[in-house]
Amino acid sequence: MLCFLFYICKNLNKLSLSFASACKLINNDMKQFIISSETDDIRELESRGDQVEIARYMRKAVKNQLKKCYEEAQNYFQTSSGPKLALVIDGKCLMYALDPSLRVMLLNLSLNCSSVVCCRVSPLQKAQVTSLVKKGARKITLSIGDGANDVSMIQAAHVGVGISGLEGMQAVMASDFAIAQFRFLTDLLLVHGRWSYLRICKVVTYFFYKNLTFTLTQFWYTFHTGFSGQRFYDDWFQSLYNVIFTALPVIMVGLFEKDVSASLSRKYPELYKEGIRNTYFKKRVVVTLALFSFYQSLVVYTFVATSSSNSVDSSGKMFGLWDVSTMAFNCIVVTVNLRILLMCDTITRWHHISIGGSILAWLMFILVYSGVYTPKGIYSVFYVLISTVYFYVMLLLVPIVALLGDFLYQGIQRWFFPYDYQIIQEMHRHEPDMSSAGLLGIGNQLTPEEERSFAVAQLPRETSKHTGFAFDSPGYESFFAEKAGVFAPQKAWDVARRASMMRSKPKTPRRD
Repeated sequence: MLCFLFYICKNLNKLSLSFASACKLINNDMKQFIISSETDDIRELESRGDQVEIARYMRKAVKNQLKKCYEEAQNYFQTSSGPKLALVIDGKCLMYALDPSLRVMLLNLSLNCSSVVCCRVSPLQKAQVTSLVKKGARKITLSIGDGANDVSMIQAAHVGVGISGLEGMQAVMASDFAIAQFRFLTDLLLVHGRWSYLRICKVVTYFFYKNLTFTLTQFWYTFHTGFSGQRFYDDWFQSLYNVIFTALPVIMVGLFEKDVSASLSRKYPELYKEGIRNTYFKKRVVVTLALFSFYQSLVVYTFVATSSSNSVDSSGKMFGLWDVSTMAFNCIVVTVNLRILLMCDTITRWHHISIGGSILAWLMFILVYSGVYTPKGIYSVFYVLISTVYFYVMLLLVPIVALLGDFLYQGIQRWFFPYDYQIIQEMHRHEPDMSSAGLLGIGNQLTPEEERSFAVAQLPRETSKHTGFAFDSPGYESFFAEKAGVFAPQKAWDVARRASMMRSKPKTPRRD
């Protein structure tokens, strides 16, 4: 898998490289391709002031450098033991590299690099680089910024993240997500972003599964009616199936589903690759669900229809169409709601409440609906069904047989072909569950240094007429920390501040 990062900023080259090194985007082990306008030839041309000659020369120079770097990158890329590559380009050269005749070469070179640093660029160039990767490479792009000059870049990306800080709220207002500090991007991507992908995939595939299962039972019925168009279910059954009888459990999946805890998601960032590979929404996943829907609908219809042909009610009458369809719908509701427990990695009390409530809502509805007198339809049908042994045998047997295939498949898959998160689940299955810290599983675990800093920040402050960095300390930190039982080493500006305040106190005359 190829993963590359663009670091786009407005600072000078050396400062940008320092920031990129501090962020670990580039290091000394990387082969760095530097395309810069800070050369002696370009400086000499700029001193003459001939803009036409400068443009002609720089366009040619940028083209030659891009071609040279791309050929060298291809040679490194073909060797398995070659170093990682990084591209550094400044705004003047980027202006010519984004020309329609050169942008393809720039994109190909960037895709072969692990990191790309663009320095001294304008807001328009930031948006152009983002659009180049978005449309040319067909990759999902994320832009993050904290100032008004980052707004165009944030809006050009698929996902925009704004940082609220000293440079205003323009970036936050133009973004999809807002965070207070750059370090929160880790949780946004590795924890919440991955959980969101997992939940969306499960919700979408479950909707596909439950509707296909419900529809196929009507398809099997058409073989018995010669494709005459005779309906199998009552109209109210079809109307309320998605609205009430199977709605709550899938909502709980969308709210609370998570495969591993937040701490394990941060500990194993490789899990994020499952989303990049689209592991949970591949064709294989959809086809597998379709096969299980085919199997379960066939089990429900075959068991109910076959057994009803030899069954009679308490008065000795054979079951009719509405008796069979009501029994089949009853088995569908129970099977589909119970199946969601097999696809969940996290099961809370809300899952049990939603599943039990959905089945109970169906039973209460059919009890009331069957009691309403109608000349035709399912009047008193459910009351006749619950008075027979046939109803309880089908209610117990059909869901078990229908879900047996799912149970065996998931057991074999987890044992012989596990996903990455399943391996991590087994590695940490004996560790205590930290989900009690909150529904999202994110507690307030602080490092010892963070705990000390937080405790110091809670210490009382003293006002002083002195200002500036040397006196901007939380008022005799060491003294108050010692009184509060918090270890805080004495700082140099504490001593300076004490001495300054001692000199500023008025001297009291000595009494003889």
